[in-house]
Amino acid sequence: MLNAKNFITDNKGIGGTIRNENKDFYVEEVPLQLPTGNGPNTWIQIEKEGRTTLDVVLDMAKYLHISRKRTGFAGMKDRSAITRQWLCISNITPEELPDFEEVLHNVKVLDIKQNQKKLRMGQLKGNKFKIHIKNTNNPVEDKDIAEDVLESLKVTGVPNFYGFQRFGEVRSTTHLVGKCLVEGDIKKAVDTYIGNPNKNEHNQPFEARQLYDEGKLQESYDLMPKSMRYEKSMLKELILSKEKHGEITEKDYIRAIESLPKPLKRMFVNAYESYLFNKVVNERSKIGINKYLPGDIIINEEERWVHEIDEDTIEDDMNKFTLNPTGPLYGSKVPYAEGKQGEIEKRIIKEENITKESFKCPKTPKLGSHGIRRALRFKIEDTSVTKTCDGIDVEFFIPRGCYATAVLREIMKKNI
Repeated sequence: MLNAKNFITDNKGIGGTIRNENKDFYVEEVPLQLPTGNGPNTWIQIEKEGRTTLDVVLDMAKYLHISRKRTGFAGMKDRSAITRQWLCISNITPEELPDFEEVLHNVKVLDIKQNQKKLRMGQLKGNKFKIHIKNTNNPVEDKDIAEDVLESLKVTGVPNFYGFQRFGEVRSTTHLVGKCLVEGDIKKAVDTYIGNPNKNEHNQPFEARQLYDEGKLQESYDLMPKSMRYEKSMLKELILSKEKHGEITEKDYIRAIESLPKPLKRMFVNAYESYLFNKVVNERSKIGINKYLPGDIIINEEERWVHEIDEDTIEDDMNKFTLNPTGPLYGSKVPYAEGKQGEIEKRIIKEENITKESFKCPKTPKLGSHGIRRALRFKIEDTSVTKTCDGIDVEFFIPRGCYATAVLREIMKKNI
């Protein structure tokens, strides 16, 4: 996890590895509500493997010859996993749908139901996980250690770090693109996304990015595999601009970014906010994420700001997770805390040589962010640990927007 250096549990780590196979990492969304069976919108429950949620809905829209805007989902799910979730297509009946198992790669259709309302981002309670940790240090002790860590986390809460999925698992550059947008360097943002090869990538993507860095745009485009659909979309815009005008201007680089799907292009600045938030969580975890410090900005279970703190009951409320301290997802309007927490927040943004105003992103204002306060910890429930022949299986439920890897790093005592 980027910027996650501190642990809040004292147990020794069990080590091990995760995601050796997709089946080792199972995720199931728990929706706020299930479809009723009636209405103009069709919800589709799928199980997918080795694909992102956005890839699947884009393929659905392409096959149906409809706008991607008519599709919806509650949360983005990992590529390197087996995941279950509901998707939605608006203003269509189940009878109008093709057999998606026939036309979509690595996707199983589990259920199809109609509903009055569309499915939108964030409309879920949370996620159930079952994760296989393999090749652990001491099979005799590992189960007991993991159980002790989980019991401790039930008391303190889990540090609310963002996982590598937020930044890119193989090539963690999403936040770097966001930083460029915040700083107003649009060309560098595009160059960072399309070029900037990573040694962990396969040869073809690596070489395609390298060709882009060398200025060989058409050769780069021709070499890119279909899996680089977003890079190809941006690069196509740049090639057309160069052919038309003989050069590529800043407006052309902006147009290249605008060619991307809305959820993806919005993710750049959001990823940079997440990168900075991880720094905040890491610093706060050194002095306690499960206690109130004077000057803290507190939110309740509905994530609403609590303006009046009752110091006689705050400790009990924190222990019950009905109230939580927060840190900033930095933005142009996000308020800072006071006291020790405020000092942390102001120091971190100062070290980046930016201000809150920077997040307006004047050159790409639609991608700017006002910012928001986010809980510094989250509650973990329904935990269990099972010993296996080569490690352990860990199961738990956590709220939406929180990362399982924040739990696993406390058990394994390593960044993952």
